[in-house]
Amino acid sequence: MTDLVVRRLLVDMERPIPRHWCAGDAFRTAFMNALSMSFPVGEQFFIDAVRDGLKALPPDLQAKFTPEVQGFIGQEATHRRLHGLYNEHLERQGLVNDWGPRALRRRQLLDGLDVRHALAATAAYEHFTAILADWLLRHPQALGEQDPRLVTMWLWHACEESEHKCTAFDLYRALGGNEAWRLKWFRRITFFFITDALRQTVSNLRRDGTFWRWSTWRSAMQFLFGPGGLVTDTLPAWRAYKRAAFHPQQQDSQPAADWLAAHGDQYQAVARSAA
Repeated sequence: MTDLVVRRLLVDMERPIPRHWCAGDAFRTAFMNALSMSFPVGEQFFIDAVRDGLKALPPDLQAKFTPEVQGFIGQEATHRRLHGLYNEHLERQGLVNDWGPRALRRRQLLDGLDVRHALAATAAYEHFTAILADWLLRHPQALGEQDPRLVTMWLWHACEESEHKCTAFDLYRALGGNEAWRLKWFRRITFFFITDALRQTVSNLRRDGTFWRWSTWRSAMQFLFGPGGLVTDTLPAWRAYKRAAFHPQQQDSQPAADWLAAHGDQYQAVARSAA
């Protein structure tokens, strides 16, 4: 089991966000903003899936998983709140969140189904967030220095995604979830995640007035597919999920532990699961 700490991040989310806060780069900013737009709905879906999964366990396993699930919910609820504040700034900049409402409509299709479907989808999404988190922690320079509070927020969020990457996966397995469903949902989530992220990023660029600039797409190619790029570096980790013997714990969590140890002045622990 994983010891999950719920933290209060010591950042001021009231001050406006610079339009191109991410290294002064239009594409990177549009992409990171797109991810943030998905989080309030996404984090609530993950919370509900894990909570329902816990309720479906037999009593002895409920007792085993309860502390970790409580920590997971506390972390995700904090992410949801802060990204909600972040997204309010984006709305004031004239950006329109299409990803959140689309994800909300999609999640309703799971209502009434076996709880393992939602857990398998959550485990797949958590794999995406975990590998993105690991990449950000290894490449913090990609976020630039224009807004240190957002750099802190994204790296703190990345650390906690790395910490709780096993929770939904382990619950799915504890409930007897099979490999066929796990891989089926991973293929579906891969399609949804990539297409949703692309659609929202393009929308953000259009509304920002930077969609037609050559510099925007040159930056996109470097950021995603260049040496050390996001897609280039995370593709092996994405593929690893398809292995029969895969478990999220096989991924290195040391960058998250190192960041948290070095930046203890940026947050306060408010709760700790009794693992």
